[in-house]
Amino acid sequence: MAKKDKKSKTAEQKARVAAKQSKKASQKEKKVKAKGNDDSDAEDVDLESVLEEYAKQQAAFLKVTEVPCEPPSPRSSSTILGSPSSSNELFLFGGEYYNGALASFYNDLFVYLIDRGEWRKITSPNSPLPRSGHAWCRGGNAGGIYLFGGEFSSPKQGTFYHYNDFWRFDPPLREWTRLEVKGKSPPARSGHRMTYYKNYILLFGGFQDTGQQEKYLQDLWAYDCQSFLWHNIALAQAAQKPDPRSSFSFLPHESGAVIYGGYSRVKGVAVAGKQAKGGNQGTRSVLKPVMHQDTWFLRILPVPPEAPANSPPVVRWERRKKPANPPNPPRAGVTMAYHKGRGILFGGVHDVEQTEDGIDSEFFDGLFAWNVERNRFFPLVLRKPRVAQKKAAAIDRGGRRGRGKADEEELLRNLAALETKGIVASDAMDIDIPSQETDEGKDVTPKVEQPITQNLPHPRFNAQLAVQDDVLYIYGGTYEQGDREFTFDEMHSIDLGKLDGVKEIFRRELENWLGSDDEGSDEDEDEDMDDEDDEDDEDSGVRLPGSETVISSESVSMKQPEEAEPEKEDEQSESITQDTRPHPRAFETLRDFFARTSTEWQNILLERVQMYGSALEKGIKELRKEAFEMAETKWWDCREEITALEDQQEAAGIGDVVNLAERTTESGGAGRRR
Repeated sequence: MAKKDKKSKTAEQKARVAAKQSKKASQKEKKVKAKGNDDSDAEDVDLESVLEEYAKQQAAFLKVTEVPCEPPSPRSSSTILGSPSSSNELFLFGGEYYNGALASFYNDLFVYLIDRGEWRKITSPNSPLPRSGHAWCRGGNAGGIYLFGGEFSSPKQGTFYHYNDFWRFDPPLREWTRLEVKGKSPPARSGHRMTYYKNYILLFGGFQDTGQQEKYLQDLWAYDCQSFLWHNIALAQAAQKPDPRSSFSFLPHESGAVIYGGYSRVKGVAVAGKQAKGGNQGTRSVLKPVMHQDTWFLRILPVPPEAPANSPPVVRWERRKKPANPPNPPRAGVTMAYHKGRGILFGGVHDVEQTEDGIDSEFFDGLFAWNVERNRFFPLVLRKPRVAQKKAAAIDRGGRRGRGKADEEELLRNLAALETKGIVASDAMDIDIPSQETDEGKDVTPKVEQPITQNLPHPRFNAQLAVQDDVLYIYGGTYEQGDREFTFDEMHSIDLGKLDGVKEIFRRELENWLGSDDEGSDEDEDEDMDDEDDEDDEDSGVRLPGSETVISSESVSMKQPEEAEPEKEDEQSESITQDTRPHPRAFETLRDFFARTSTEWQNILLERVQMYGSALEKGIKELRKEAFEMAETKWWDCREEITALEDQQEAAGIGDVVNLAERTTESGGAGRRR
């Protein structure tokens, strides 16, 4: 069976079925002519009229409403993002669903309330039109969520449309605002990515498909949230920059942004048919898929003081070394979610063989963390839940709380000395410790109990990822079996701190595929039968997406790159060995780590205050919060190594490591140790 021509598909999916489509295109044409019917994909649809009708329907909503609802219907190429204003909310917008015959596009907006386990649907009179393949991101210092572009097509995908509109969503008010920007703005596109840096919204890449031509983009745009202007960042002709691509990872950084991977198609030459006797073998021009594995750092420099008003930011692209221990083999259909200086990656697809019959693909369910500063991937492996050992109340009061009180008193003394020199602002009325509770303290029991499994979700590509409050959420995704395409109707969550299992937020059975099973002509029946036999042989070893248990080959391939590139690890570890800051211990929570090392972090911070002098005026509460943020960054930066150390100690029969010097006299003693 050949798939319908899906022009609004993501670029990866289009290329992956191109070989299959080209083989049976001539067969289908003969069959259509024999029956005297028009091609079902050849539509005469005025998309502008269709979109105008959608706009009228949208205007029928007189106010913003939010009502409880069932989880979103199955869809792909949607976007999901944690709310920047509430750690209890996830937003999901748009997407498309293709059942093998017709495509449906959505512009509904959902919010998932994490503590209640409840979905709500938001409607408003002003909302983006239905689309997929769009991009959105947080607004950085400006707050809110910004959305740009995307694509739309007719039901049979005979005609399609790319958007170039720009929107801002206000999470607390649940309101959309279309931003009418003066001057130039990015051209229409889909498959692009966006991120933020201070007051800028950054946009890069994507592709445009006009039906006759497919073009991948490499232009960089920056939207100034203060002047409300788009800047097309022009680089010198000789300056290096990333190749055109779509579906890459674009992550924020304190000095700009970073890019990893992506997908594109480049012109190439392929052999056309078999070589005739005594003649030369013909060739033809084709577009070959490319899975990018390079890494780029976008460094954004301050605008010079003498620059005119509304000047664009000064940027330059810096190519980084190839990351150490990358997922093997390379894969497309993956976009990372940002979390604490890391990119979290799940799943993906790798085309393992390309023949005249099509492309054989391998799907993955591996979970990785890419440490941006170290430029190294770490596999994230689920662990068995640990039974926390309860400490005596006397130890708790005499240990962590006592140390915390002493830390506050010492901080007051140090800051008082600095305050007399006029370095620190005198607002020492309150010293609230940042409310950082353990995961057990933050959990709120949802109304519906959510099952937990020790297996990662089924292998897939183009899964939508979001991280909120140190928890990874995996929504949807696509899996292919033979010529059938499955869109997962489910969402899962994984605690990135514990990695103690996969929580199933919701899961529904997959809908039936409505595509035709036989698109070949009668004269090719024998050939099709052979193809079906081959496909049956391939399918015999593949579990259906609905199966409960999936044994993945990812666990075997996850450790191979780690052994293959030890020299790269040494290169990346140079900056780590020179780090003299406090280091987390095995089995130590973030709260315990800060309680033990808060004095050291405060001293590091006070040294910075003394260095900058009166230029940095902060109160005690702000300094305390900043010290905790430094400790939190360090804790997550070392998380993978500490997890590996904990696994080694548990395998050796070692549980929680306790410093005997920190025990009170009531709980210690040589006899007790024996």
